[in-house]
Amino acid sequence: MEAKTAATIFEVLASEPRLSIFRLLVKYAPDGLVAGEIARMLDIPKTNLSFHLKTIVHSGLASMEREGRNTRYKANIPLMLETVAYLTTECCSGNPELCLSFRAESGVAPEFLPSRCEDRKP
Repeated sequence: MEAKTAATIFEVLASEPRLSIFRLLVKYAPDGLVAGEIARMLDIPKTNLSFHLKTIVHSGLASMEREGRNTRYKANIPLMLETVAYLTTECCSGNPELCLSFRAESGVAPEFLPSRCEDRKP
């Protein structure tokens, strides 16, 4: 991933409503949700929602597909994982013991953190 692509993704997610929308789409992956469901679940007016969804789709973080009168939105899980990998690829500069201590301190369950650092040999 290029830094420019990552910066665009971070800009999109820097908005609280867009971050909430994307997290909801991730939660409902791979099926996604129709716009009306998103509006109802997050209590966002449909006019505001369409603006945010357009921005999310334009960034590549989600896709949309028509279903009759509705539009279904789906999170781009591979791009999300690529973004996380972009942030963590060079974690701890080859010192896996540091990654393990950070993992313990983070309070995040190990299955939700990249295992890259654990796989490195000291």
